[in-house]
Amino acid sequence: MEAAQVAHASPEYLRLARQAKLLSWASLGYMALEGLVAIVAGIAAGSIALIGFGLDSAIEGFASVVIVWRFTGSRTLSHQAEERAQKLVALQFFILAPYVGVEGIRALINGSHPEESLVGIALAASSVVVMPLLGRAKQRIGSRLGSSATASEGKQNLLCAYLAAALLVGLLGNAIFGAWWLDPLVALFIAVVAVQEGREAWRGDACC
Repeated sequence: MEAAQVAHASPEYLRLARQAKLLSWASLGYMALEGLVAIVAGIAAGSIALIGFGLDSAIEGFASVVIVWRFTGSRTLSHQAEERAQKLVALQFFILAPYVGVEGIRALINGSHPEESLVGIALAASSVVVMPLLGRAKQRIGSRLGSSATASEGKQNLLCAYLAAALLVGLLGNAIFGAWWLDPLVALFIAVVAVQEGREAWRGDACC
C-alpha cells in the first residue's frame, strides 16, 4: 500500500524527499569527521567542552541516518515512519545532556585546567560557517514536506553552530586569557540547550 502511495506522490514531494536525503548524507560525512577530530583533540587537551562537542556531532550523525531511513523506499510517505523518526531524533538530544552536564560540573568543582587546542579552535570556526547552511536548508525542506523529523535534524545543525560559537569563545578565552572555567561553563550550556531542543523536537515543534 505504501509503495503505491510513493508511486503516486507528487514529483515535487519526491524531489524534496531526495534533497532531504542528500543533505542528511552530507551532514553524516561532515559530522563523522567533526566528531572524530573534536573527541581526539578534546582528550588531548583535557577539554570537556570539546569532547562534548564531538559527542554532539556523533549524535547528530545518527539523526542524519534516521532521516535517510525515513525517506527511503515505502517509508517516504509513511506517517508512522515520520513519527518514529521524530522521536528518534529527539532522543539524541537527551542522550547528550547528562554526560556533558555531569562532566562540566565535575570540571568546575575540580578546577580542571584544559590545555589550549588550536585544532579545536579551527574545527569550531569551520562548524560556525558550515552548520547554519545545512540547518537552514533542512528546516526549509522539512517545512515544505511537513516533516518535523527533517526540520528537527536541521535544528540540531543550527544548535551545532551555536555550540560551535560558544566552544570557540571558550577555547579562545582559555588559550589567550587562561580562562579555564569557560570550558566547563560552555559544556553546561551545551547540556541545557540540548534538553530544551530535545523537548521541542519530541513535541514536533520544529516545523512551527
